Amino acid sequence: MVNKMKTKFSALTTFDNPYDPFKEFDKWFVFDIVKGYNSCSYLARIAKTSEQLTEEENLEILSNAIDEIVSLNPTLYKKVFSN
Repeated sequence: MVNKMKTKFSALTTFDNPYDPFKEFDKWFVFDIVKGYNSCSYLARIAKTSEQLTEEENLEILSNAIDEIVSLNPTLYKKVFSN
């Protein structure tokens, strides 16, 4: 029997965004843009991902970038996880 571990993905969101970035991304994204946060663009500027890296390496880079953004803006941003 193969034991597969379910990967938990993380995402960056704001405390005031009522939408789940995993299940309601379109609504989450519109709210984020209308508020002027542009969280996806912010994360893309911080996270130095690459097609040269494995998916696991890129996920770790994204997770670390989210941690950095949250540490710099703890009253605005938070890190959430997929179920």
